[in-house]
Amino acid sequence: MSCDHLRLSGHNMAASSVAASELLNNMKKHILHPKLSSVVRGIITRSCRHYSQAQPRAKSAPEQLVGVVGLEIHSQIHSNTKLFSGSSVRFSAPPNSLVSFFDASLPGTLPVLNRRCVEAAVMTGLALNCTINKKSLFDRKHYFYADLPAGYQITQLRRPIAVDGMLTYSLLGGEKRNQVMRKKVHIKQIQLEQDSGKSLHDDIRSQTLIDLNRAGVGLMELVMEPDMSCGEEAAAAVRELQLILQALGTCQGNMSEGQLRVDANVSVHRPDDPLGIRTEVKNINSVRFLARAIDYEIQRQIDVLQRGGKVLNETRAYDSKSG
Repeated sequence: MSCDHLRLSGHNMAASSVAASELLNNMKKHILHPKLSSVVRGIITRSCRHYSQAQPRAKSAPEQLVGVVGLEIHSQIHSNTKLFSGSSVRFSAPPNSLVSFFDASLPGTLPVLNRRCVEAAVMTGLALNCTINKKSLFDRKHYFYADLPAGYQITQLRRPIAVDGMLTYSLLGGEKRNQVMRKKVHIKQIQLEQDSGKSLHDDIRSQTLIDLNRAGVGLMELVMEPDMSCGEEAAAAVRELQLILQALGTCQGNMSEGQLRVDANVSVHRPDDPLGIRTEVKNINSVRFLARAIDYEIQRQIDVLQRGGKVLNETRAYDSKSG
């Protein structure tokens, strides 16, 4: 195994402190509160005002439904090797050519934590004003996919590497949409976890092919609180995060290669009422498609409720071809 890896001990697989105090001091010297320029991005999508601003109405009319959006962003860590094995990380390699015994989950293999992935998560957490936990733990998340050989994912749920951060982003607003508006979204946590393999579906032959090259690649999952109200805000926040990760060098952020993937949690409610039932839109790999998917889902839920129906807690996908 590479000397850049740290061996885990015990079944808890506690992310070794990696001389945490020393690491934090070193990181702060270089990247604490980096000065990244804020640029206004024009994202072609429907305005948030469609949902968040009530139209003139009689006093007896009910308040308008508004959208509530939270994000889970999976960013692939820019590293030469995977999170727990010495296998190389390379896009477009021949199928199943970058798979170690551990990646294939053969009996008797043990994980070895990649130091680079830990440092990348700490750097990202500091840049996003997070609190870095000097001790963090790994957990098993059990689910059964054909492209997940172990039958579980190694992730961080109870004690992640970073918590309580903040991301500030900019977008155009105002009546004429010519004013720069600065908004903030809270970051609940940043956690390290394994990526899964890739399933390739062949509808002609009615078969599914499995490529494990991506299995075990290190991910940072950034969980954003539901502080956004429409697709435009979510897209602006993701674009700002993408630029920060690229500036830090912790993630290349190429969404077309799957290096940055977004799950959107969407619900609607009336102001001052409890939050509604949320729906998750999974694996969106484009900022433009993210904005469209969220706006579509908000309008779909509003239509369901206005017809007297109920929104279901479910997972959905966005078809970019049909829009």
